Amino acid sequence: MCGLLAAASALAAAELVAALTNPAAAPLIAVGGAVVDLAPPWLKDFAVEAFGTADKPVLLGGMAVVLALFAALAGVLGRTAPRAGTAGVVLFAAIGVAAALSRPGSGPADALPATLGGLVAAGVLRLLLRASAPAVPGAAPDEGEGSGEEAAGDGPGFDRRRFVMVAGAAAGLSAGAGAVGRLLAVERVDVEAVRRAVRLPAPASPAPPLADGVDLEIGGLAAFFTPTADFYRIDTALSVPRVDASTWRLRLHGKGIAEREYAYADLLGRADLVERDITLACVSNPVGGEYVGNARWIGVPLAPLLREAGVRPPGEGGPADQIVSRSVDGMTIGTPLEDVLDGRDAMLALGMNGVPLPLRHGFPVRMVVPGLYGYVSACKWLAELELTTFDAFDAYWVPRGWSALGPIKTQSRIDRPRSFDEVPAGDLTVAGVAWAQHTGIDRVEVRVDGGPWQEAGLAAEDTADTWRQRALTVRLEPGDHRFEARATDRSGRTQTGARAPVAPDGATGWHSVSVTAA
Repeated sequence: MCGLLAAASALAAAELVAALTNPAAAPLIAVGGAVVDLAPPWLKDFAVEAFGTADKPVLLGGMAVVLALFAALAGVLGRTAPRAGTAGVVLFAAIGVAAALSRPGSGPADALPATLGGLVAAGVLRLLLRASAPAVPGAAPDEGEGSGEEAAGDGPGFDRRRFVMVAGAAAGLSAGAGAVGRLLAVERVDVEAVRRAVRLPAPASPAPPLADGVDLEIGGLAAFFTPTADFYRIDTALSVPRVDASTWRLRLHGKGIAEREYAYADLLGRADLVERDITLACVSNPVGGEYVGNARWIGVPLAPLLREAGVRPPGEGGPADQIVSRSVDGMTIGTPLEDVLDGRDAMLALGMNGVPLPLRHGFPVRMVVPGLYGYVSACKWLAELELTTFDAFDAYWVPRGWSALGPIKTQSRIDRPRSFDEVPAGDLTVAGVAWAQHTGIDRVEVRVDGGPWQEAGLAAEDTADTWRQRALTVRLEPGDHRFEARATDRSGRTQTGARAPVAPDGATGWHSVSVTAA
């Protein structure tokens, strides 16, 4: 208990200091970020596959358990071997300091939270161990103790009242410090209030009206527009960055251009804002997975912004072939420059589904590039754009075993029915979505129990950059059945049935579901 309370006090003190300096330097967040960076690719893949978007809470929860065990051990050692207990506290603090200083953009001040936390832990642990030490022989026992308790005068005793008072004070102060730290971290700048005050201007180029029949409105089928609350989020940020749009700046620099800087108001005030419907997909999406979503985005077209700065693609003699986007938390994402400048609706997104970007989806500004997986295109909490080359710089995911280029592969998914559903025998509508961003879906086929492929009816197309719904009604006899789906894009490519994992450049294979008809 002494060790656990000392660790809680340390974390509370560190969080309070981090709230005043840099919330990302709080020990749990800093160590968690270091763990994410150092984890081998297979472990990251397992975490995403096993826990999905809950991978971050699972990581933080696991770290809390490890820390609790470590703290308990330090408390036990401290009672019989004080130096060993102190060494455990020093190790705890050193790990926190090293992790904080290893984070991108860190400075000397980022060592303060873990350092102060270590000092607090050492002090609290020593105080609690003293309070739990045997009482002095001959001292009077606590009032109210029964005859079954060993009196201090008869041998080593324990002043329970004193220990409870000291432990309670430590717990209370820790809870108070932690609460104040969390409050300061949130209210230091009320980013959500700043976001709510933003008024997105009407885009100069609005999205075309949706065609009739773009949403088949079939129960169990993903809606054409993914609700913002349900839109997937896959990134390495253990705590959502809180960026003050009023002081935010975007730095544009690199090969062949003079450095420029843009404020949030500069982007909002541009006369060339566009509104587009674009489907995003994560490279970690397994066959049939849900890390894909469709939204309506408002933003600054990226190609004109770059052209204004003098950027030219390699095909026009430009010295750069990669544009590296950097997040405020240090994440780097490398995007092929040719793809950004080839006419597709690449943008610096300011709004999502009619409102300013939610904090968890990149407020104030993020990248959106149709046709590329998010790990090479969709940098959230954007802070910097650098023109460079693939030879000169590897973005975050490349040294970790992922491809430098990430064109989205043609995919289809069965949404209705779900695997292991029990369905009535007779007519059944098999429905789902398919996507081939920036190319477009031309045909989707479904087959039952390995039989002939049957062409499904396609919903109307919005644009080539969005997914497309489809449905096929089949007749089922009682028994077990298996459905498979495959899509063909407008270039004539039919997705392969060969299974491949998500690494290094996206999963392949036909999605299948099995049901029982009765």
